[in-house]
Amino acid sequence: MSKITFTNSLAAAGAIATALTFAALTTPSHAQEATMEKCYGVSLAGKNDCAAGPGTTCAGTSTLDYQGNAWSLVPAGTCESIETPHGNGSLDEKSTQLPS
Repeated sequence: MSKITFTNSLAAAGAIATALTFAALTTPSHAQEATMEKCYGVSLAGKNDCAAGPGTTCAGTSTLDYQGNAWSLVPAGTCESIETPHGNGSLDEKSTQLPS
């Protein structure tokens, strides 16, 4: 193997290692996902992570602040302690009341 080929091989290996390192840093692990839970009724309008009732498609489609059928991911164990003007967050879908 020539010196140029060997140098090019080392450079390519280094580039691949760097790319894999960055991919690992930006991809959440299963352990990180397990530390989060779905919390209903805590997001502002248009800021939910998913599930926002009939006529919506998913993330960012809630139409009311603290909409009971829209959830956001929060750190595990914190949902029910999150206080909103409509009560605390819930691990289960809540009924959504329209403003009067």
